[in-house]
Amino acid sequence: MFRNTVGKVQLINSDKVLLNQPVKTKPVPKRQQITIDDYFLAHDDTVLEKLSIEDTLSFSADGLQKNVLKRLRQGYFGQDAEIDLHGLSSAAAKQQLIQFLHHSVENGRRCVHIIHGKGYRSPDNHPVLKNNLNSWLRQHRYVLAFCSAPPRHGGAGALVVLLQLAEKYDDLSGEAY
Repeated sequence: MFRNTVGKVQLINSDKVLLNQPVKTKPVPKRQQITIDDYFLAHDDTVLEKLSIEDTLSFSADGLQKNVLKRLRQGYFGQDAEIDLHGLSSAAAKQQLIQFLHHSVENGRRCVHIIHGKGYRSPDNHPVLKNNLNSWLRQHRYVLAFCSAPPRHGGAGALVVLLQLAEKYDDLSGEAY
C-alpha cells in the first residue's frame, strides 16, 4: 500500500538541498545628500559683534526657559558627542559641522561639544571659526542653546551645544524645556 502511494522512487546522490530560486536582496535606501538649506533657517540679518580671542559665547532660542542656559553651563545635560574643528578652513568647518549636527540629531544626541580653538593665529585677534560658529549655530534649526565650555573642556575655545531632538524621539522625551 505504501509503495503504491509513494510511486516510483529515485536514489539521491547528495544530501544537500539545492534551490534554483535567486536570493532576494533587501533594498538599500539611498543616502540623502545633506544640504545647507535643510538645516539653516532663513538668513538672519542681525549684525553680530565681532568676538575676540578670550570672549565667551552664549545663546538661547526664543521661547526657551531661562534656566536651560544655566543648566547647560553647569554641565547638567552631559555631553553625548564631540567634534574638533580648529585648524580647518571656514568652508570645511561648515561642512563638517552640518554633518556632525545632522548625525547628532538623527541619533538622539542632546548635548554636543564643539572645539573651535581660540584663534591665536587669526588676524587682529578676531578668531574666524569662533565668529562663524556664533552665526551658524544661531541659524541652525535644531540648535536650542549654546555657550562657551567650562575651562577644563576648552573654555573660550570650545562650545557646549544643546540640540532639539529629532521627531522620532519626541515620544521618548518626557521633559519640556
